[in-house]
Amino acid sequence: MTEIMLRVSDLNAYYGKSHVLQGVDLHVRSGEIVSLLGRNGVGRSTTVKAIMGQVEHTGEINFQNQSLSGLQSHEIARKGLGYVPENRDIFPTLTVRQNLLLGLKSDQKESRWSEEDMYDLFPRLKERLHAPAGVLSGGEQQMLTLCRTLLGNPELVMIDEPTEGLAPKIVEQMATLFEEISKRGVSILLVEQKLTIALRISQRLYVMGHGQIVFEGSPSDLQADESIRKEWLEV
Repeated sequence: MTEIMLRVSDLNAYYGKSHVLQGVDLHVRSGEIVSLLGRNGVGRSTTVKAIMGQVEHTGEINFQNQSLSGLQSHEIARKGLGYVPENRDIFPTLTVRQNLLLGLKSDQKESRWSEEDMYDLFPRLKERLHAPAGVLSGGEQQMLTLCRTLLGNPELVMIDEPTEGLAPKIVEQMATLFEEISKRGVSILLVEQKLTIALRISQRLYVMGHGQIVFEGSPSDLQADESIRKEWLEV
């Protein structure tokens, strides 16, 4: 059995008096793509923010058999956990290349990824290399954020709503990239709304509802379970 990279047990989180996450359990294995599905507002983004140390929480989060409890976000990143937030966290006045190079860790010796890999995967970034990142389209900014994270050589990367508002062609590029990331042995925890993409590229899926996991299984399990799709996913 493949090694478990990330294990989350009994995760609870609050915003004020609102109990957002209510005992979330999930895990991601080495090289696996796992999607976290659900409607807006059910706690998917809060889950990845809590794992990354950005939301106060209780429960246990273990990454590569080490507890992440009490660590700051930058300490968690140094342990090999990458995070691509929904808000495309770029530096608009810096060039595309300057943004990319910020992903490199100061003590980094070897990496699965080179700067050239990023340009091979996304030729558009190479074309805009010396342009300020703020002039890029939403899809290009999403590519840039993802590539910057990969240059930090994470063992697992959490990606929050990467295809939101993107053109179908860019969505297709993203899906291909996720498969390439997985082939290189990097695990992915993907927060996604597009069921078709998640079903196509994931080995396993979780569905969230009201701050809890209401389903765990394979893409074929979810396709076969019409009641779960109707109750928790379909609009």
